[in-house]
Amino acid sequence: MVADSKTSAAAPTAAIRGPVLTFTGDPFKEGLEHTMVHESDAIVAFGGGKITHFGPANQIAQQLPPNLEVRSYGPDSLISAGFLDSHVHFPQTPMIAAFGAQLLDWLNIYTFPTEGKYSDKAFASGVAKVFLEECLRNGITTSCVYCTVFPQSVDALFEEAERLGMRIAAGKVLMNRNAPDYLLDTTQTGYDDSKMLIGKWHGRGRLMYAITPRFAPTSTPDQLESAGDLWNEHPDCYMQTHVSESRAEVAWVKELFPDRKGYLDVYDHYKLCRPRAVFGHGIHLDDSEMQCMHATGSAISHCPTSNFFLGSGHLNIKRAMLKDRPVRVGLGTDLGAGTSFSVLTTLNEAYKAAQLNNYALTAGCAYYFATRGTANAMYIDDKVGSIAPGMEADIVVLDMKSTPIIKYRMKSVKEFAEGLFVQMTMGDDRAVQATYIAGELRYSKPPR
Repeated sequence: MVADSKTSAAAPTAAIRGPVLTFTGDPFKEGLEHTMVHESDAIVAFGGGKITHFGPANQIAQQLPPNLEVRSYGPDSLISAGFLDSHVHFPQTPMIAAFGAQLLDWLNIYTFPTEGKYSDKAFASGVAKVFLEECLRNGITTSCVYCTVFPQSVDALFEEAERLGMRIAAGKVLMNRNAPDYLLDTTQTGYDDSKMLIGKWHGRGRLMYAITPRFAPTSTPDQLESAGDLWNEHPDCYMQTHVSESRAEVAWVKELFPDRKGYLDVYDHYKLCRPRAVFGHGIHLDDSEMQCMHATGSAISHCPTSNFFLGSGHLNIKRAMLKDRPVRVGLGTDLGAGTSFSVLTTLNEAYKAAQLNNYALTAGCAYYFATRGTANAMYIDDKVGSIAPGMEADIVVLDMKSTPIIKYRMKSVKEFAEGLFVQMTMGDDRAVQATYIAGELRYSKPPR
């Protein structure tokens, strides 16, 4: 399938050339043959932060100003929409690879003490810089991010994201019980701080606010009700939280909320299931809860690297996407229980999770999942996630021969899909050649 060489009204100020992969629809619903676009030699031009031209190089070259420089990445590259991460904890960056605990113990032993450090704005700013640099180094151009209970941690992340021009959703964690005293807010302070942060940051450039109750066990019923009220007041915000990550967590929620039918019903009861709700994990949701996710337009963030690391289980995304009640599903690294910023590594783990659920995740569907699919889960697929005129120019360029063993393996690849699978199975941050944010080159891999 060949993309139409459409143009937009904006004048291009830069252009790149190389093989391009993008999607025009959902291959899980319509099939890869109708939705995946692979152009072996294409030009993508951009100006004013948006893509202005895309199509076969020999056609687009004739439409560009004669003095416009076109940067060529060569036939061993792959240009794609930037990767999206729909569930990640930037404060946990300093504690990636913390050993030896399952979810609830891991929170108490490692996570909460680390997050206590974010009362220091300077510390938070330093971590935010490292976090976003790593995102760019891994081709991640949009993230849905948990901060901490401290408002200054939100300021630190948004300040750095604004400097870089990144599209980021983030929010202050709401947490008024079942955590150390130094990390607790109250229902009123959580509401007031979140409202202040929404007014300061939401819709400022490319920044988006996410109302963020950590998860049901760390919020009292009145705090969850307050979160729902706040979202009613600001309905274009996001809401992010966790659901059904481990069986022990599900059982704990049942003890804390005995009047509710199940874990998801806690959130639904407080009006927290609706479009732009992003629920991390969802591994153990039952059929009625999946139906609720579908009916309310809520999304699951699939975090396989984290799920395997903590022994939580493995989401069956095929079951989540059943045609009679499909649920929106995005991809999440879930740092720091997730052990890598690399979306390619995360796709490798997603493939393994699928195998444990008795089906194979194709490379084409996996790359859709990491780009347009996660944009769809976040309701921003009209802005990012695809290469097309009018879309924001967030782009990643991969090196398809990034390591000696991948270069050797690619010698025997006979078709494009096979080469894609090699990348998601063996690739990591070394595969990212360049990352563009709104048409600006924000990361370029140092020469070997």
